[in-house]
Amino acid sequence: MFFNLPTLLTWARIVAIPLIVGVFYLNLEPGLQNLLATVLFVVVALTDWADGYLARRLNMTSSFGAFLDPVADKFLVCAALLVLVHLNRVHALVAFVIIGREIAISALREWMAQIGASRSVAVHMLGKLKTVVQLVAIPFLLYDGRLFGVIDTHLWGTLLIYAAAVLTIWSMVYYLQKALPEIRAKAR
Repeated sequence: MFFNLPTLLTWARIVAIPLIVGVFYLNLEPGLQNLLATVLFVVVALTDWADGYLARRLNMTSSFGAFLDPVADKFLVCAALLVLVHLNRVHALVAFVIIGREIAISALREWMAQIGASRSVAVHMLGKLKTVVQLVAIPFLLYDGRLFGVIDTHLWGTLLIYAAAVLTIWSMVYYLQKALPEIRAKAR
């Protein structure tokens, strides 16, 4: 369905992206900007779990929702990475690797669906782990300070975003290996 509760939560994730970005254009103290952006990102990221849970629980799954959910996730992650590059909290190469992989795998999945081989590039645990690491690293980097006066979120966010970049490459290689037999068969 186009407008049920789970799909509306997914739409909310997309609509919230300009709010997260816009925080950094408000005339606020940088620490408050960081806190607001972090809270918004975490709340919005939690809707990813909530929409999936509600879709299954309320039996409101749909092909449109299955399409829109990963698109919303990619928009959210890509927008946050671009903000973090702009703020010099993430190296541009790391952002390029993560965003480039998202585009490449999305294109691969589209092509595999067209040739009737979408099962060969179905979501794998490695891709899910990559997403979880990204969704932990990004709020740490948005916060960019000491959490509870102890945790250096910039340090941990940086370590995690590099781990996410490694998982990004690893998962891309995995998906390409899975697709290669189908690609070879169709190329003949």
